Amino acid sequence: MRKADRTRAALVSAALELFEERGYDFTSAAAIAERAGFSEMTFFRHFPSKDSVLLDDPYDPLIAHAIALQPAQLSPIAAAIAGVADTWKSIPPPLSGEVRERLRIVSRTASLRGAIARNNAATEEAIAGALAKRQVARTDARIAAAATMGALTAALLDWADGDDPDLGKAIESALRVLHGDLR
Repeated sequence: MRKADRTRAALVSAALELFEERGYDFTSAAAIAERAGFSEMTFFRHFPSKDSVLLDDPYDPLIAHAIALQPAQLSPIAAAIAGVADTWKSIPPPLSGEVRERLRIVSRTASLRGAIARNNAATEEAIAGALAKRQVARTDARIAAAATMGALTAALLDWADGDDPDLGKAIESALRVLHGDLR
C-alpha cells in the first residue's frame, strides 16, 4: 500500500472513531487529523471537506464508462441499470463493515442531507453524461440518472440501518426495482 493510501486510511479510521465518540457535527477536521497523527493541512490534501470522508467514492468514472459500453438498443434506464450492475461486478467488494458504518453516520445525521444531495448530483451528472453520449435526449438522460441514484441511495441507506451483511443485495434490490421486477 502506498504512503498516500495509508495516510488516507488512517484519516478515515480516525474520523469514524471520532464520529462514533462525539458525533459527526461535533467533530472537526482538525480533530480527525490530530487523532490520526497528521496536520489539518494533510487532512485537506486528502479530503476536500469533512463530509467527503464519508461520501467520497471512486466509482463515477467506472459507472459512466460501463454505461457507454451498453448496447445501443437499451433504453436510458436499462443502460443505467446495466452500467451500475456491470460496475458492481467488476470491482472488488468494499469492506461492508466500513461502508455500513459510513452510511449509518450519513443516514442518522441531518446535517449531511445536503452533502448526500451534492454527492449524488455528481454521480447523476456522470450517468447523464454517459447517456447523452449514447444520443439520449438530455431530459431523458437526467431522469434516468436521477431515478438510478434515488433508488441506489434509498437502498444503501436502508441497508446501512439494517443487519444484512451483503452490500451487494442492497444494490441488486435497487436495480431490480428500477428494472420493474417487483417480485
